[in-house]
Amino acid sequence: MPIRPTAAIAALFLGFQALAADAPPKTPAAVVAQAPASAWQAIAPDALLVMTVESGRRIVIQLAPRFAPAHVANIRALAKAGWWDGKSVYRVQDNYVAQWGDPTEKLPLPAGIAADIKADYAQPLAALGQSVVPLPYPDAYAPRTGFADGWPVAMDEASIWLPHCYGMVGVARNLSPDAGTGAELYAVIGQAPRQLDRNIALIGRVIEGMGLLASLPRGSGEMGFYASGEKPLPIMSARLASDLPEAERPYYQVMDVGSQSFADYLRLRANRKDDFYDRPAGGVDLCNAPVPVRARP
Repeated sequence: MPIRPTAAIAALFLGFQALAADAPPKTPAAVVAQAPASAWQAIAPDALLVMTVESGRRIVIQLAPRFAPAHVANIRALAKAGWWDGKSVYRVQDNYVAQWGDPTEKLPLPAGIAADIKADYAQPLAALGQSVVPLPYPDAYAPRTGFADGWPVAMDEASIWLPHCYGMVGVARNLSPDAGTGAELYAVIGQAPRQLDRNIALIGRVIEGMGLLASLPRGSGEMGFYASGEKPLPIMSARLASDLPEAERPYYQVMDVGSQSFADYLRLRANRKDDFYDRPAGGVDLCNAPVPVRARP
């Protein structure tokens, strides 16, 4: 016959449930899932570039105007002019980048686009006006690293810049002193090519559709360009979310890097010990601790 728990046992069981509910999360994913609303910040609609590709699939890029103001200004103007409509993703190099725009580089740019743009590769550290959450582990490419304004950052004593992590979006360019206009963009789809830091302008990161870009067929031409007979991915449109009808806008939030939730997340990325991990790493690479981003609930 079934055994009925006594009131004391039932109370003890409920107590264990309460303790489990109050237990700290054991994994980075659990931290993100349990983060309160106060740990999230809205991403402004004019900082979201919404790119619709073949079959109605969507790629959303969060722009970083504080780190690459001149290039982001161009990108916003290009989006408003519909310049990427009818262009394509024409280069996919394995373990490196997926690139889109005009492969001929001969089509005229819209009026008002700055063609001779300065190198937006780093910004004065003092001008950022944001406290930096430090990452206290050695980095092979910068004296210091951390997080600021919702972004991973690398720094020296005077400057701050974005790193070439997986999913970051940069401005394709020709040889220096050319710094590109922003008409030709790429997303990092492989191991972080940090050697490009401060050599190319980074303007943001892919926050939706990264799986699509990373899984595209690799181009067989030199440097991953699609050869004759290989089909580039058509771009139907690219617009700022702020220019879309409200019902069509994506809404995203980024975790506040100054929040307790982010501190817990970062601690577990570096020192994870749970049902799967037996040995904590004791450290984490800047590119292996992406700042969490989520669609607005």
